[in-house]
Amino acid sequence: MKTYKAGIPYHDWEVEKLRSDPELGVECLKLALESLNSPDERGGSLLTLRSLAEAYGGLGAVAAKAGISRESLYRSLSPKGNPTLKTLVAVLNTMGLRLSVVPQPKKVQRKRAARNPAKAVRVRAA
Repeated sequence: MKTYKAGIPYHDWEVEKLRSDPELGVECLKLALESLNSPDERGGSLLTLRSLAEAYGGLGAVAAKAGISRESLYRSLSPKGNPTLKTLVAVLNTMGLRLSVVPQPKKVQRKRAARNPAKAVRVRAA
């Protein structure tokens, strides 16, 4: 029977990749923030943000720089976490990033308008 060397855990590999490639971290964060709206995907999004925080020096260091307790940051960035906007902005600022707003693609706007005719007027007027 052939034996294989044990690899490193996925989480450790992920943190190392994010640490070594800041552009990858930004792209991962963009996707994670887009899916925060979906209850089914929110946990994964928060874990991505947590991995990024670990790549930027660890949760303790990020929490200290952001002015948040380490325990609070762990809770906020857990799969069932619910971080406040203040926490998100503080963590992103600590990592040298900022939150920005962009218009949704037209397909998403139409889809939402079709589900709620009252909002269709607002979408067309925008």
